[in-house]
Amino acid sequence: MIADPQPALPWTPSNKQDIEALPAGRWWDAVRAAPTIGERALQLLGDETGAVIQDKHGPLYWLVAVGTATSWHLRQVRVLTQLTDESTYPGVPPAAWTKGPSTHWRVPLSALHYLTDAWRLWGALAEADRAEYGRVPEGRQLCYRCQLPTNEPIPAEVESGDAVGRTVYARPTHAAGYPKHGRPRTLTSAAADQHKGRAR
Repeated sequence: MIADPQPALPWTPSNKQDIEALPAGRWWDAVRAAPTIGERALQLLGDETGAVIQDKHGPLYWLVAVGTATSWHLRQVRVLTQLTDESTYPGVPPAAWTKGPSTHWRVPLSALHYLTDAWRLWGALAEADRAEYGRVPEGRQLCYRCQLPTNEPIPAEVESGDAVGRTVYARPTHAAGYPKHGRPRTLTSAAADQHKGRAR
């Protein structure tokens, strides 16, 4: 008995030799998640995930139907799509690149793993966000290190100064070393003062 051939995918990367910058919003939108959020979301999705690209620096990219994720606001998550005045070009590896350490398909592109259902992905990313960083505080918060407002507040604790014993927040770029398992990152007052250009 001859097995049925695998159905053709609506889209596959045309470049078979190298990573290619392709426009988001044409065949799909891409949802980028920082490594800590992305890894947790990937586990939560299990077999319900579509194809996933892993960047050589760690972030994960899911492909979703165009326009299905444009209103999302989650910490450490970006939706890459076609905007009126701007185009976004994520790097897409050849379909055969399924091993790291370079950018590769963490979940290979196939008929069973193509686009991820946007609402399932939202649920997994939102749960990963809460598990990693706790509840999102009301309103915008000031970053402890740069004193600028941030829409992506990451909880942090300080070791000395007037903020000891209370939760303060840092923007994601200032909380890059935030530990896993929900423990707040420790920022010292010295580090904050140095960042703000003040000598101690």
